[in-house]
Amino acid sequence: MPNHEGDQGGRPTAVIEYDKLKSMCQILCTGEECASILGMDYDTLNKGLARDGHGGFTDYLKKHGSEGKASLRRKQFKSAVEDGNVTMQIWLGKQILDQRDKKDVAMSHDLSESSLEELKAELASIDA
Repeated sequence: MPNHEGDQGGRPTAVIEYDKLKSMCQILCTGEECASILGMDYDTLNKGLARDGHGGFTDYLKKHGSEGKASLRRKQFKSAVEDGNVTMQIWLGKQILDQRDKKDVAMSHDLSESSLEELKAELASIDA
């Protein structure tokens, strides 16, 4: 009988390049994109993360994707506040401060009896 010295057979355990994976998660790459770049199937990546105590890809992305979002938010604020980017100031105001563009709508229709009859006729032709 051959001596395998601890070799259980099967495929070798997938090795995850955590530095590369973390960087990809910080720019919000999908699991499939990360797996492809790491040269493995998504299921292999997901199972490897769970095996190594990271709970799977979704949990890993939540943790490190948040770092990427914070970095992006920092850059947006810098662009708006320090660099004076007016477009970014407006966009952030709408997103964070719930500011909106004001639209004034004025109606100046005279709804006389004849125009009411015209509207009813228009509605009837649309319904037909």
